[in-house]
Amino acid sequence: MKIETKYFGAMEVEKKNFIEFSSGLPGFESYHNFVLLPVDELDTYFALQSVEEAGLSLIVTNPYLFYKDYEFDIDEEDMGIESPEDVAVYNVVTLRDPFETSTLNLQAPIVMNTAKGTAKQIILNHPDYRTKHPLIPYGKGGESHARS
Repeated sequence: MKIETKYFGAMEVEKKNFIEFSSGLPGFESYHNFVLLPVDELDTYFALQSVEEAGLSLIVTNPYLFYKDYEFDIDEEDMGIESPEDVAVYNVVTLRDPFETSTLNLQAPIVMNTAKGTAKQIILNHPDYRTKHPLIPYGKGGESHARS
């Protein structure tokens, strides 16, 4: 199926790669089918592109690449999850210039059931998670220290 995308123009996508949000995304409830399109060669960032609306595309990433201790509970039964291997988690990135000031929304993860091709965005009520966490956590980098 050919779709129009925000960042890549017209593209051919297969229906088997669709991710269905049965309730849509908060703020975009009328759009239900999306695809994940890689943005970079390392598969760090993806465009969560609406199949129905070319202008609707969110940049997302795996939060565990940046915040190893990020955790929350999900209702496995509600999402039809049968195995931990069937779960993928992404969070929306707000791109800023310079890139180092970009942020990550840890308050509203997108949880996917990769076996069924379904997903939902969950709003967390966790005091440590905000909508604008630094994408590059403060104090990171240079983690190898000289030892004597």
